[in-house]
Amino acid sequence: MTLRILVVGAGISGLATARGLRVAGFRPDVVEELPATTVPGAGIFLPGNASRALRQLGLDAPLRPLGDLIFRQVFLDAEGGELFEIDLAALWAGVGESRALSRGDLQQVLLTSVGGEVRYDTAVRDLEIVDGAAKVEFGDGVLAEYDLVIAADGRRSMIRTGAGLGGPAIPTGQIVYRSVVTGGPPLSDWICLLGRRSQFVVMPMGGRRLYVHADESVEPEAVNPADPRARMRELFADFAGPVPAVLAALEKVQVARTDEVVLDGWAKGPVLLVGDAAHATAPTLAQGAAMALEDAVVLGEVLKATPDDVPAALRAFEQRRQDRCTQVREHTRERDQTRDVPPALRDPMLRRRGQRIFADQYRGLVEPF
Repeated sequence: MTLRILVVGAGISGLATARGLRVAGFRPDVVEELPATTVPGAGIFLPGNASRALRQLGLDAPLRPLGDLIFRQVFLDAEGGELFEIDLAALWAGVGESRALSRGDLQQVLLTSVGGEVRYDTAVRDLEIVDGAAKVEFGDGVLAEYDLVIAADGRRSMIRTGAGLGGPAIPTGQIVYRSVVTGGPPLSDWICLLGRRSQFVVMPMGGRRLYVHADESVEPEAVNPADPRARMRELFADFAGPVPAVLAALEKVQVARTDEVVLDGWAKGPVLLVGDAAHATAPTLAQGAAMALEDAVVLGEVLKATPDDVPAALRAFEQRRQDRCTQVREHTRERDQTRDVPPALRDPMLRRRGQRIFADQYRGLVEPF
């Protein structure tokens, strides 16, 4: 049976899904609402399980020359005193390397892997399930019918809402700041400084650049700052370690509110949610891309196993993925709750037990998926 498959979204999740389907022998259509000229500007950190999934998608070779390998995570207090560190090479031994790189470079690797066959500037205007198939109307008025529609359109997924699979994402009470810095201090480790309901993460990402990821907990009614660079410099003005030099080199800063998606199910008839559209979390564990890449591998496997029974394949996908994604959400919440404990209590506890607590949050992800 030749399945007619549509992937909605050409970010990391959508392109990885298309790659997983191609590896399994399918040729999906891929559409993206944004223009082809839209290129992500931030960096990204890929833990070992993300690298394993990319290897299973046959993409480890093009990824190898990109970015910087990260062998150690170092956690500091706001004054720059060491709390604990995690040996990433040991944690992910036999699984995969941890790497920081340009998000745009990762997206280009994925795009090349699907042959560049993406229809940009193409929105899905309407979706209707009729007799087990999905009838799709695109923004230009073109109609098409598919055996399977895969929503990889992110945490604010329109397909999720249109298919009746769930409502809006739930705010987590965090504001996240992202930047790529050139001319900053020379670093070789992933470094995190923990403040009062805030944290500042910086790491090398290749090409003498640093990827900066910082956040703060805020009240629900808080709004994003009009000048995120000024807010970062204000928020982290008293931090030590590499922070002052990084702040001095800051130029463009992206700002966003974080939220999570919690659903009872990800499939309805011939419609399936993947990636952030299905199970978004706050980015604290750097597992958003990893979970999307794992989704792509598993979806290709289950569809290849039962190509004549799409509902059975989607049930198998949910059975294999839901517990693992729930585990990531729970550990993300635990990490964020720990971060928000007052430093006078949190920092002594982390000096004693931080290495074990934080490493244990990844232990289940070392196992095959």
